[in-house]
Amino acid sequence: MKNNNNQDIRLGASIRRLRRERQLSQQALANILGISTPYLNLIENNRRNVTGKILITLAKEFNIELSEIGNENDSGLLSDLMEVFSDAVFDDNYLKNHDIQDLVSSQPEIARAVIRLYDIHKTSQIRLRDISDLEGDQYTGEGMTNNISAEIISDLIQKKSNYFPSLEEAANKIILKLNKPKNINLFVPLSEYLSSEHNIRVATIPPEIKHDTIRYYDPVAKTLVISDRLPQASRTFLVAQQMGLLLADDEINEILDESNIEDGEVRKLGRLALSNYFAGAIILPYDNFFEQAQFTKYDIEVLENRFQVSFEQVCHRLTTLNKPGSRAIPFHMMRVDIAGNISKRYSASGISISRYSGACPRLNIYSAFTTPDRIKVQVSVMPNGEKYFCIARAFQKRSGGFDSPESFYSIGLGCRLNDASKMIYGERVLLDSSENIVPVGVSCRSCPRIDCRQRAFPPSSRQLSYNENVKGLSAYVTPN
Repeated sequence: MKNNNNQDIRLGASIRRLRRERQLSQQALANILGISTPYLNLIENNRRNVTGKILITLAKEFNIELSEIGNENDSGLLSDLMEVFSDAVFDDNYLKNHDIQDLVSSQPEIARAVIRLYDIHKTSQIRLRDISDLEGDQYTGEGMTNNISAEIISDLIQKKSNYFPSLEEAANKIILKLNKPKNINLFVPLSEYLSSEHNIRVATIPPEIKHDTIRYYDPVAKTLVISDRLPQASRTFLVAQQMGLLLADDEINEILDESNIEDGEVRKLGRLALSNYFAGAIILPYDNFFEQAQFTKYDIEVLENRFQVSFEQVCHRLTTLNKPGSRAIPFHMMRVDIAGNISKRYSASGISISRYSGACPRLNIYSAFTTPDRIKVQVSVMPNGEKYFCIARAFQKRSGGFDSPESFYSIGLGCRLNDASKMIYGERVLLDSSENIVPVGVSCRSCPRIDCRQRAFPPSSRQLSYNENVKGLSAYVTPN
């Protein structure tokens, strides 16, 4: 009975969201559904159940699948809010897990508002702590919005399930016009298209010329300059990204306008993120890539070679395969640097990914740094019992020749354990063996596992007892 109530709550919030996204009044939607306005108000406030007839009418009128009506990405929202309330500042409020779950289920927009406020609080804390390190430099406060802006765009991508039909359509129209032989990198065809269709010249900076810019577009001279110090896959991606900014400008602006993202830092980051999406749609066309991904059982290295792209580009594109009727495995993806900072995160699998701190050190995305350029496989279980399958690979990223600075990253791509058999990486793993399952969490503060020897902070959910006469392998684990 409890589960049914939760589902009703989620549907009420989802119906309200769908109505607002389409700028309909309650009366207008009630007329479409053939019910009274007061009854719709009760449904949206979770005081009446939603009938099958109403759901079918909604799906037909809004041209969506039934599964999309309840798709609020509650798991990610709940995880973020749980992480917020694990902060020590809330220790005296005695909030229970079910209290937070009730808020997410019944009032998701209020939950998002709480997260946004905490984003501002956390960013301000970090910035104020860093002021002392400026050593007299003038403080402008401009950097305070960077983290908040990135999270707003991350939330937008998560809310849209990382699938933007208008960008896919715009990319497909260009793909059909390209003069592209099979198995040929797209750098030349894209350059020729820009020249013939839009009178834009693509030039490269010779590798012997040292410079800090890898992409530069001059709108007056209509010239796009790309660094020749980059790998071929990166150069092609940058050309496609600039095409997104120029040729999908209307589609990008419409997406941001619909999400009420106004001018400023957030808007700029949004345009950058969506132009990256467009670039992926150009170099990895949806239908062909989806077919090949299924045919190869998501063998990323084979897909790299087949489409002449990078490991990271393949992983990114796999997370966008969410077109109704042609959906791939629901993936989650993370990218971390060698210091443990999470620079990219997205979850369609339902796994919770830390928003404010480093992820669980037991995840293979970190151990992958010990064996660069080799794929590591892991089966993990979260504290709530949900099991996941993840592959990870660490790699070096260099923006030029031998004298260029090095960056080290690790990419993690995963899915629910019951989808692992669809991936080639799951064929040689005993997926059901308890010996292979690694207990993990979201972050140390929100994780309840008190027996973890890699715990860096005490859990927020319970008091720990210390014995000053006994030292365990962790400061927060006392041997029995």
